[in-house]
Amino acid sequence: MTVIFTALGTGACTLGGAAAGGYVGNRATNGSAVGTVGGAVAGGVIGHELGK
Repeated sequence: MTVIFTALGTGACTLGGAAAGGYVGNRATNGSAVGTVGGAVAGGVIGHELGK
């Protein structure tokens, strides 16, 4: 999966990271909107950095 995101560029890595982070944040906080958004932001930042 990482290979696909790397081939598509930084935008895809950011999007993938945000999606994964949002999912984990949602599950970790039992569906809290703040947890979901926080996870998505954190995941997006990580994905962006990994895509560089």
